[in-house]
Amino acid sequence: MKTPTGNKTLAVGLSARLDKLGIVLPAPPTPLGAYVESSDTGNLLFLTGTLPVVNRKLVISGRLGDNLSVKEGQDAARIAALNALAAAKEHLGKLDRIKKLVKLTVLIATTEQFVDHAPVADGASNLFVQIFGPDTGHTRLVYGVQSLPIGAPVIVETIFEIGPA
Repeated sequence: MKTPTGNKTLAVGLSARLDKLGIVLPAPPTPLGAYVESSDTGNLLFLTGTLPVVNRKLVISGRLGDNLSVKEGQDAARIAALNALAAAKEHLGKLDRIKKLVKLTVLIATTEQFVDHAPVADGASNLFVQIFGPDTGHTRLVYGVQSLPIGAPVIVETIFEIGPA
């Protein structure tokens, strides 16, 4: 099987793809401090870290390896990834400007003994593969941290390639 190079982009509009998959985006997140959720330059859209928040409330909290399972971590990463798409839509006005996910960073609140970082991050990666397709690929950095804002178990940070307005 050929490995994706990461150089391909989504062939159909992202809005149509989400509709076809039955994926509904949540309300876009709001900053927890003195920063903006998104910033673009050239053909890149940078999003701040997004949390597993629904209706402005943290829906999964805790630490992997302590009181959360890998499955709960995956669910949290997926919700945070959906919030990233919602923030992108708010910034761009329409999702169809997004060509692909370039880079995904996932921070995970863990115990020292926890070692299943990659499967937790797959909660976000698998959503993006489902949306953008397996041929587009994305780079990824995953790491464990002692704590995250408001008790969140994960933060998802994304960089998207975008087309012209």
